[in-house]
Amino acid sequence: MASRVVLKDTQREQRIFGARSLVALVFVVALLGVLLARYYSLQINEFEAYSTASERNRVQLQPLPPKRGLIYDRNGVLLADNRPSYTLSLIVERVDDLDETLAALAELVAIEESDLEKFRNRVRQRRPYDPVPLRFRLNDVEQAYIAVNKHRLPGVTVEAQLQRYYPHGELFAHALGYVGRINAQEMASIDQADYRGTFHIGKIGIERRYENELHGTVGYQTVETNAHGRVLRVLERFDPSPGEDLILHLDYELQRVAHEQLAGRRGAVVAIDPLTGGVLALVSTPSFDSNLFVNGISSRNYNALRDSPDVPLFNRTVQGQYPPGSTVKPMIAMAGLEAGLIDPLFTVPDPGWYRLPGDRRRYRDWILRIRGTGHAPEVDLKMALAESCDVYFYDLARRLTVDGIHDYLDHYGLGRRTGIDTTAERSGVLPSTAWKRSTLSEAWYPGETLSVGIGQGYMLATPLQLAVATSVLATHGEHREPRLVQWLGDEPLEAPMVEPLMADGANWDAVVEGMREVVHGRRGTAKAIAKGMDYEMAGKTGTAQVIGIAQDAVYNEDEIDERHRNHGLFIAFAPLDAPTIAVAVIVENGGGSSAAYPIARAVVDAWLDREPS
Repeated sequence: MASRVVLKDTQREQRIFGARSLVALVFVVALLGVLLARYYSLQINEFEAYSTASERNRVQLQPLPPKRGLIYDRNGVLLADNRPSYTLSLIVERVDDLDETLAALAELVAIEESDLEKFRNRVRQRRPYDPVPLRFRLNDVEQAYIAVNKHRLPGVTVEAQLQRYYPHGELFAHALGYVGRINAQEMASIDQADYRGTFHIGKIGIERRYENELHGTVGYQTVETNAHGRVLRVLERFDPSPGEDLILHLDYELQRVAHEQLAGRRGAVVAIDPLTGGVLALVSTPSFDSNLFVNGISSRNYNALRDSPDVPLFNRTVQGQYPPGSTVKPMIAMAGLEAGLIDPLFTVPDPGWYRLPGDRRRYRDWILRIRGTGHAPEVDLKMALAESCDVYFYDLARRLTVDGIHDYLDHYGLGRRTGIDTTAERSGVLPSTAWKRSTLSEAWYPGETLSVGIGQGYMLATPLQLAVATSVLATHGEHREPRLVQWLGDEPLEAPMVEPLMADGANWDAVVEGMREVVHGRRGTAKAIAKGMDYEMAGKTGTAQVIGIAQDAVYNEDEIDERHRNHGLFIAFAPLDAPTIAVAVIVENGGGSSAAYPIARAVVDAWLDREPS
C-alpha cells in the first residue's frame, strides 16, 4: 500500500510563522526602543547642543566693519580715502576639504605662496566662523570666476570692503603714515571683538597715533542662510559707527612746494604756524608710496626701500638728529642777553680765530679760510648774527658755560621730544656736564663748550625741534606743542601751551634785528634770497660738519665724497612784524646753508602769496 504524501502541514507552518513573527516583533520593538532612546537623547538630553548647531547652520552673526575715518588737509583736500575692494575669504568650518579648496581656488585666481602663508597664520588666530581673508583686491574677472564656480566651493565668499587709499602717494607718506594688515603681535594687543571683520590697522604716523579715533566701532547683523551659506534674509542689524574724520593743519600746496624743492636730495622741511602750533608742512625726502604697505608690501619692493642708501623709510623730520650748526646762535645770543653777559653793543675782537685762556689751540672761524682774517676788528651782536661770526659765539659760550646753555635752550624745546601727535619722534641731544657723565662716563672739557656754542659737538636736533624753537623766537617766547591734527570730527584740537619763555622785550628785538640782517643786510649770509622779496624775513643760516677737519686742514668740498659733505640748514620766520609761518630746512650733504635757504624762501612765498585759511 502506497504511503500517504502530505502536501501541506498547516500546523507546522503556523508554528514557524508564529516563531518568525515573534522574532520580528522582538526585533522591531528593540529597534523602536533604540530609536526612542536616541530620539529622547536628541530631543531632551542633547537638545541645546543640536539646537545651537542647527541654528548656527541656519542663522549667522556677521560682523559689520566700520568705515575708517577720512583725513583732509586744512583746506579740505582729501589726503587719505577709502575705496571699494573685493576680498576672497574662507569660512573654514564650512569648507569640506581645506587643501582641496585652496588648490581649486589657485586654478581660478592668482594666489602666491606668501598669500597662503599669511592665510594659514590667520586661520590659527581666527575666531570660529569668522571669514579668513586669502586674497585682497580681486579684479572683475577673478570675481566672475569665483561666482561661476561658487556651487563647488562651499565656505568660499567674496566680500566687498572699503580699503585705505592715499591719493597723493609719497607726498604725505611720512606725515600720514599708513595702515597695514594686522599681524600676530597686534592681534594679541587689540580688542579682537572690536576688530572683527577688520584686517587693517594704523602702523605709523597719524594713522597709528589716531587709530582709536579713526577705526570706529564694529557693527553686527544676524542673517538666515541656506545649506550653501547663501544669505536668505537679514533678521537683525546693528550698524557700525564710522571712525572720526581728521582735518589737519597741513597745507597740500605748501607740502607740494616743499617736496618739489627738495626733489632729488636728502633732507627735510618743517613749517609751523607760530600762533597756533599747527604744522603746515612736514616733508622728508626721499619718500615712498604709502599704498605699497596697505595690503602687504612685496619682498622685492620692501628690500628696495630698506636697502636704499638714501633710506626713504626714515622720517627725517622727527627722527633725523643733526648738529644744528649756527641756527642755534640766536638762542645762545638770547641766553647771553638775559644773563647780562652781553648787550647789543658789546663787541668781541675777531682775528678769525679764538683761544681759550691758557690754551694754545686756535678755534677757527669759518670765514678765515675765505678771507684769511676775521669778520671785522670788533664784532657786535648784529654783525655776529648777520655774518654768523663763530668767534663771537665761542667767547659767549665760554662765559655762559655748557650748563648755562643747556638750561636756557631747554626752554626752546631742544634736547627733548616736542610732543607732536605722530609716532617715532626722537629727542635729540642738548649736552651738559651731567649728560656727559651719565652717557659717556667722562668729564666735560672747556673746548667742547665752544663747539656747543656754534651748534656742533655733541649737540643734535631734529628739524621739527628747530622749527619749534624758531616759532618761539617768532612769538617772543610763546611756546606751543606742535600739532598735525586741527579737527577731530567736529571737535577742534588746540595745541597745548608750554610754559612761556619770559624775556626782556629789548633783547628779543635785538636778536630779531640780527636775524633780519641775515636776509636783508648788506653782508648777511642769506642775502641772496632777499631779491624781489616784498616782505621782511628773519632767518639764520647754519652749516653742520659731517666729518672732522684737522686743526690746520682746509675743507675742500670738491675733494670730499658727496655723503661726507657738510649739511646745509636754515631757519626763518615771516612776515617780520607779525609772523604767520616759521620754517626749518635741512639739506643733507648740501655743502652749506646755500642749499637750504632758497627752499625756505620758496615755502614762505607759497604761504604768503595766497590767503591762508
